[in-house]
Amino acid sequence: MKLFYRKYGEGQPLIILHGIFGISDNWVTIGRRLAEKFEVYIPDQRNHGQSPHSSTFNYFALIDDLFEFIEDHQLINPIIIGHSMGGKVAMNFALENPGKIDKLIVVDISTRAYTGRQEHQEIIHAMRSVNFDNISSREEVADIISKSVKSEKIQLFVLKNLYRINQERYAWRLNVDGIYENIENVFEGVQSPYVFKKECLFIKGGNSGYITEEDYESIRIKFPKAVFTTIKDASHWVHAEKPDELCAQLSLFLNKQCEYKP
Repeated sequence: MKLFYRKYGEGQPLIILHGIFGISDNWVTIGRRLAEKFEVYIPDQRNHGQSPHSSTFNYFALIDDLFEFIEDHQLINPIIIGHSMGGKVAMNFALENPGKIDKLIVVDISTRAYTGRQEHQEIIHAMRSVNFDNISSREEVADIISKSVKSEKIQLFVLKNLYRINQERYAWRLNVDGIYENIENVFEGVQSPYVFKKECLFIKGGNSGYITEEDYESIRIKFPKAVFTTIKDASHWVHAEKPDELCAQLSLFLNKQCEYKP
C-alpha cells in the first residue's frame, strides 16, 4: 500500500508512526524539530489520514506497509518512533526486521495485549454517531463528539480527522467502519518470537497506565537494551500535551539536540 506522508529535513532517516485515530499532522511539530538533525518521514498509516482505506486492518498489514515504505524510499538505517498503535507496529517491525533499522523509540505502549479501552470505544462510537447527511458545520460535529468524549484535548484530536468533501458536505478522513470492525486487532500483544538487540527507548506518560513498572521485565525479554523514562503529568497523548518534554527526552536518547521551534 502506498502511504501518504510528510517529509522534513535532511540527514539520517527517521520515521514517526502515529497511533489509532491519529494522522501524520499530529506529529508535525515534533517532526519539524527533529528535522533540524534528521530526514523525517511521517506517514499516515492505512485507514488513516490521506492514505488508502482497506478492510484489512491488523499488525501484519501495517508491518508490510512499513516495509514497503522503507523499500520505496530507499531508507537506510532509519530510526523509528511509534506512538500507541504505531509503537506496536514499530516493535513488531523491529523484531521481524532488526537489520532494517538503527534505533527504536516507543511512546506509551507496552508489548502486552490490552482489553478494549473505554476511551477508544468512546471515540469510535462518537465518530460513528455523526450522520453527515444532517451536518452543515464543524461546530455541529464538535457538539456531537463532546457528548461522548469529555476531554477537550481528545475532542480536538478527533476533529483533526474532519474535512470537507466539497462546500456542502463534511466527512471523516479515516476509515471509521474499517477500524470499528477490526478494533480488537489493535489491542493485540506483540507476538513475534524474536529479540531486538539494538538500542531502544520506551517513554511513558506519567498519568497513563499503558506502560507500568510490571511491564518492564516482559519488555526487556524482547528488547534487552530497553531504557525507560517517564514524562510527568502527561496522559497517553504525550506528544500533544508535553511536546517540549518529549523533545528533550528524544534529544537525550539520540544524542542530538532537536529543540528547534518553527
